[in-house]
Amino acid sequence: MQYLRLYIFIIMAFGFLLPVLAGSGELSMLPPSPPVINCNIHAKDSVQPDTASLAAIEALRPKKNLIQKIIDYFDESNKPVKNKKFDFSVIGGPYYSSDTKFGIGLVAAGLYRTSATDSMLMPSDVSLYLKATTSMYFELGLRGNHLAPGDRMRINYIVNIAQIASHFWGIGYDNNVNDDNDSRYKYIRSQAEANFIWRLARNFYFGPTVSFDYVNGRHFQKPWLWQGQDDRTFNVGIGFTIQYDNRDFLTNASRGIYLKIDQRFNPRFLLNRYAFSMTALQFSWYHPLWKSATIAMQFRSRFTYGNTPWGLMSTLGGSENMRGYFEGRYRDKCEMDFCIELRQHVWRRNGAVVWVGAGTVFPEFKALRWRKVLPNYGIGYRWEFKKRVNVRLDLGFGKHQTGIIFSINEAF
Repeated sequence: MQYLRLYIFIIMAFGFLLPVLAGSGELSMLPPSPPVINCNIHAKDSVQPDTASLAAIEALRPKKNLIQKIIDYFDESNKPVKNKKFDFSVIGGPYYSSDTKFGIGLVAAGLYRTSATDSMLMPSDVSLYLKATTSMYFELGLRGNHLAPGDRMRINYIVNIAQIASHFWGIGYDNNVNDDNDSRYKYIRSQAEANFIWRLARNFYFGPTVSFDYVNGRHFQKPWLWQGQDDRTFNVGIGFTIQYDNRDFLTNASRGIYLKIDQRFNPRFLLNRYAFSMTALQFSWYHPLWKSATIAMQFRSRFTYGNTPWGLMSTLGGSENMRGYFEGRYRDKCEMDFCIELRQHVWRRNGAVVWVGAGTVFPEFKALRWRKVLPNYGIGYRWEFKKRVNVRLDLGFGKHQTGIIFSINEAF
């Protein structure tokens, strides 16, 4: 109940205050117009009013205070600007997540097109984000999708560095489900990944993938849960990506299909002490229902083979899958999860979602068991920060777990 009360409070504050201040269109915050002044225009100079009159008009124009400037900023943030090569906006403020507790977040989001003459080209997007919380969680990251002119090539990238005080339950479902294994530790994580894919046919892309991961764990409360693995790992990976993508918008699709297959290798000759391979599959489907409603479905799987380090094992939970579960609590070499979500635009810049899903972790495919499948469901609020770029607040429920997530863009 404490999570529900907190969620309702945030919804009321975030969902009703911002739209009224930033996008209602019914409250006029502008001061009355200044009186008309004789501009003293001469016949021989009929186009130019005299300088003194212009100065008088400017002097009588009321100055906007900081609150009015903020209101105007949010009011215009979701409106496309013509002839603007890079549509850039910033949003920030306090937030709460059950994983990281109270904190301050800042997101700078931008949309741009690499071709001004191609109206059919979807915009590229980039987001720079910063998070700092009371649980000693700090993260700085950059992510985006760059579409070349004519959509001949795409670069999908993410780079981040984080210092995190977290919890660990061990490796494998039987350890993860045991509440007595809950232990604290801290770690530093740095990762970078990029896909360079070329269009080989309509909506079909293929290209190489490169990745870098560094994890440094410390202050283990129950070190035996790591099963003798190194507390610090360094991994470089190479591979390829296959994608089929006919979505109408990358970060908030209302129709289309997205299929992505990643194959990555972390071999010893790249100086990886933990040599392993990874195969990941993501299938997403979007379809419009009644007016302003979209049904979205996603299936994901991630399989690793070989000597997988603890920091790069497959996990459930967090802001993008199995919302409501503590990120990283369920951890093993493989995972599978499924989610179906109904997205409904409600009023002006406000929307809502509901979802149900399930997922599990396992060491290999033959060890998959139905009794170890975890349920997931929840509700969420959406506020359109930029055109088709939502700020989201989700309340997720799982097996003996509840979580609140505040983020930007849809979960999938």
